[in-house]
Amino acid sequence: MNNNTLTQKILITLGFLFAYRVLAYIPVPGVDLDVIKHFFDQNSNNALGMANMFSGNALRRLSIISLGIMPYITASIVMELLAATFPALGQMKKERDGMQKYMQIIRYFTIFITIVQAIGMAVGLRHMGSGPQGAITIDMTSFIVIAVFSMLTGTMLLMWFGEQITQRGVGNGISLIIFGGIVSGIPRAIGATIAQVNAGSMDPMVVVGIVIIMFVTILTIIYVELGERRIPISYSRKTIMQNQNKRIMNYIPVRINLSGVIPPIFASAIIMFPLTVLKASNNPIALAISDALTPGGLLYSALMFVLIIFFAFFYASIQFNAKDIADNLKRQGGFIPGVRPGNQTKEFLNDVASKLTVWGSIYLGIISTLPFIIINGLGASFYFGGTAVLIVVQVALDTMRKIEAQRTMGNYQTLGNMGL
Repeated sequence: MNNNTLTQKILITLGFLFAYRVLAYIPVPGVDLDVIKHFFDQNSNNALGMANMFSGNALRRLSIISLGIMPYITASIVMELLAATFPALGQMKKERDGMQKYMQIIRYFTIFITIVQAIGMAVGLRHMGSGPQGAITIDMTSFIVIAVFSMLTGTMLLMWFGEQITQRGVGNGISLIIFGGIVSGIPRAIGATIAQVNAGSMDPMVVVGIVIIMFVTILTIIYVELGERRIPISYSRKTIMQNQNKRIMNYIPVRINLSGVIPPIFASAIIMFPLTVLKASNNPIALAISDALTPGGLLYSALMFVLIIFFAFFYASIQFNAKDIADNLKRQGGFIPGVRPGNQTKEFLNDVASKLTVWGSIYLGIISTLPFIIINGLGASFYFGGTAVLIVVQVALDTMRKIEAQRTMGNYQTLGNMGL
């Protein structure tokens, strides 16, 4: 891969991200945008603020991509759980032709979830504002049909954007779309904070405290995400002699956070799905549950923490395949000092991965809940959670790794073409 190809991949990625941001400004027809903006200004630091952050402020404008990429993520979660439960579905995922069917099922399920959430949101708009139809300016039935088709189109476009970035761009398409949505809200959050300070409604020392918490959160994430345990590997003399002109890996890197950013994203998607439906209800019990699940509250934080722990172990078990690593080591004539090749190596690697995942999952749970509880207590007028920072930092680090790996690959190919 030469530098021109890498530049083309970066430009394709930026092009799709730009198109994503353009879609965020196209509203669903038939709504009073001033009523919606006022409503979200009053709910900027709760569950709706979190949903608006993940959508890149598209929800505040009631854009056609108001639901964002979350329906696709929710569908992916369900399919991952089903694949782990039913062996036939898991085997389908491993096969090339089967993987295409697997992804098709996810797309169909995404359509179903999007329709349900779009109907819930359309009905919920009826209760905004003071009029009998709330923020809706046209016939209710017509609006529901328009809203469903508009939001379904937007979500499917985002899903396609993500797949194109993954296949033709630098990779991590879905994560980069979420990254773009979160980053796009930073200027507005800074502006709102400055306005509060100028108006005298926020103490400048509180702003300093918020900045310190953000800085510590970012440093902690970078430190842990770059941390890994290196398990030493030794090779037989025959293997070393056969590969003396090649670089041989002399350790197995096992990251502290094996599951990456997936657990917080999955946990957020799981919590946001019922919140979208509950907000549309007039039932006192449904509204009480919705209020109890407000970010920063005890129930929300506890539920988020538990879900992150669960998904961290679940996804780490999928990502880290100790049996394959042990078999490859044995095939290549390598072994871990003091550990027998084969089954004992597999058990040793599983034990190491499990211990690291315990600490990694606790770290994810704390980072995703504690910063927001503290900052919300300080009176911030915007949603700031560790989940958002975690996504931004980790996606940025992973994208940099991918770009660097592609650059390195391009250098090797160039040298090979030159006969060096």
